[in-house]
Amino acid sequence: MEKYDLMSDKAQNFINPQEVSFTLNYAKRYCNDPFMVNFILDKARAQKGLTHTEAAVLLLCEDESINAQIFRLAEQIKEAYYGNRIVLFAPLYLSNYCVNGCTYCPYHSQNQHIFRKKMTQEEIKAEVIALQDMGHKRLALEAGEHPIMNPLEYILESIDTIYGIKHKSGAIRRVNVNIAATTIEEYRRLHAAKIGTYILFQETYNKEDYERLHPRGPKANYEWHTEAMDRAMRAGIEDVGLGVLFGLHNYASEFVSLLMHAEHLEALYGAGPHTISVPRLCPADGIKTADFENALPDEIFLKIIALLRISVPYTGLIISTREGQRIREKALRLGISQISGGSKTSVGGYATHEAEPDSSQFEISDNRSLDDVVRWLMEQNHVPSFCTSCYGNGRVGEDFMAICKKQQIHNFCTPNALLTLKEYLDNYATPETKAIGERLLKAEKAKLSTNQKRVLQKRMNLLKEGKVVFF
Repeated sequence: MEKYDLMSDKAQNFINPQEVSFTLNYAKRYCNDPFMVNFILDKARAQKGLTHTEAAVLLLCEDESINAQIFRLAEQIKEAYYGNRIVLFAPLYLSNYCVNGCTYCPYHSQNQHIFRKKMTQEEIKAEVIALQDMGHKRLALEAGEHPIMNPLEYILESIDTIYGIKHKSGAIRRVNVNIAATTIEEYRRLHAAKIGTYILFQETYNKEDYERLHPRGPKANYEWHTEAMDRAMRAGIEDVGLGVLFGLHNYASEFVSLLMHAEHLEALYGAGPHTISVPRLCPADGIKTADFENALPDEIFLKIIALLRISVPYTGLIISTREGQRIREKALRLGISQISGGSKTSVGGYATHEAEPDSSQFEISDNRSLDDVVRWLMEQNHVPSFCTSCYGNGRVGEDFMAICKKQQIHNFCTPNALLTLKEYLDNYATPETKAIGERLLKAEKAKLSTNQKRVLQKRMNLLKEGKVVFF
């Protein structure tokens, strides 16, 4: 029997089933113990994070007064680490050809109904120009796993195409990549291509359910998939993004395993995950949430977001357009720091392809335009940010975490957020959005130090010349 070892690079050690079971039993025993719960809350108030065991106790606690404290604390920690900034991005689906058999995903190889498409480089160029014309600066590349249709060479060529497109005032400054688990050598090639964050969702950490849900294809190998981040970080990729698809397995087990994975990466490589995504199972072509008995209710979903913010305060939390406006609004207060806006989940969805059948991976619940999302964020007193400065200035991996853990990242992120918001307002915003934005900029600039105001204004003046000089 494998033993729990967070310093091991073997999946069955750092996501050890016995440790998960022990943790959940411990949490059930102490979740209603006032002394234990308050002891953990006191530790959480230090804003240095919680262990997976401590977080599990709070997760299983059903006392409404304790839950209210958890939510308030999450809001405080979000403010301390990230302020009111919200980073915006968009997914870009390159191809939906896939050889895997994931039963919850319409891209699975045996789905004969979905329209299959792989974009050419010219089509990618059209997509990127459409995204640039919206105002996007940060993309997350998505592609099905198919060694012939979607080899790494195609991904690398696509990244090169994206970085090379300069249209009007547009430029994509950061390309994050969400593709299948691969080898150390191929991760080295991705790193050399100057990607931002490498993202890979675990889907479920429970090995038995994982193998049942992935009956075919390379993804069926639980160990290969779960150990992917270790290979990526050994290959030099310093920023990685975790995530589970809540609804495939028991949420408490997934929550504990996700934190164990984060603890493992920080212990072994000196930096935990740069981001954690929180997708929930949602309807898609041939997929019904009713077919999965672990569908996650809203109140538990929001509590998980709050506890992730408390447990790993340094990590960016991402929510996509799988969720509608109401849930996203609540989630932003509780800890989310990145959201997608104006998103399409179909291949070639941003340029005009009205005659083509649907090639989407899942149904979108928030169909608003990027401008609508930007305006909504500002109306909620959030500062929309299109900043990509940390990657360009080498603030990645362990270096980024060191700054963030000291709660000093706002010294860079706040002025950069205001700078990129000004860039958006001047080049892309509708008149209504621009008017709201200018008022927000004035209010936020007033909070800066005298020197920050001076430097920021100087750099905002450079925007008129098409120059963006980050902090």
